[in-house]
Amino acid sequence: MRLPSGSPKDSRFGSFLKNFFGGRGLKLLNIPQQTIRVARNLFSALALSFDFDGLGAKIFLAGYFMVIKRRFPTIVDLGSGAGHVAKFLEEGSTEKLIMCDESKLLLNRDEDVKYPVNTERVVYENEVLPFEENSIPAVISSMALHWTNDLPGILIQINRALKPDGLFLAALLGGDTLFELRTSIQLAEQERGGGLSPRVSPFAESRDATNLLTRAGFALTTVDVEDIVVEYPSMFHLIEDLEAMGDSNGILVRNPFIKRDTLIAAAAIYEAAHGNEDGTVPATFQVRYH
Repeated sequence: MRLPSGSPKDSRFGSFLKNFFGGRGLKLLNIPQQTIRVARNLFSALALSFDFDGLGAKIFLAGYFMVIKRRFPTIVDLGSGAGHVAKFLEEGSTEKLIMCDESKLLLNRDEDVKYPVNTERVVYENEVLPFEENSIPAVISSMALHWTNDLPGILIQINRALKPDGLFLAALLGGDTLFELRTSIQLAEQERGGGLSPRVSPFAESRDATNLLTRAGFALTTVDVEDIVVEYPSMFHLIEDLEAMGDSNGILVRNPFIKRDTLIAAAAIYEAAHGNEDGTVPATFQVRYH
């Protein structure tokens, strides 16, 4: 799927997917819990957060869920935000949707909005799920597990919380996500500073994620992959969108600063290596549905 270019405001429709998506299931991100909470709270306070609620991925995930003929009396939405998936569920599709998020502010941002299904809000830390074993019929998660330090551990907890023959449906980002941005910044940093610092958290490959699901005890695992290419006027418009979504690089062991001339060099490399004839630049988001 390729989303067309436009003005900076128009381009934001395509930037619904998140930047710094989880590690390869290993404890390598080392993200402090306070960092997660601050980032989610900041996102809830931004006026633009209403435009950056992960619209596309949420619609897609809701669409995948709606083709399942089975009806689940209770569904848990991990990393629900303000109710992104809830907005697109069909009326009567479930008796209750439990919306879970690390940020109380974001979770309650749209508490006056009436959703098609009954909802319950639960604040949780993404490393520890507040559900008993064999208690939940279905768990969904859309663009939320990227802050998890221990992805295998959270998958094991999800599997334990599910009832026998329960459903786990998740939308994640694949390894090719934002490869244009990553390679451009890496080349610019090597040229200007003679070294590299992780500017984008590592992304899980499809094979790695599938293996992790199997190790966690899930059966009948499947994966569907889609590349979404968004056209931007420049690299800086892409960065503006990523920042407006409330996500930032949470890796602890990194250089938190990047020089202005390095960014300018990265923008030039981005346009030269990946730019289109009309002057726009593409940003690839590889979405994996499990």
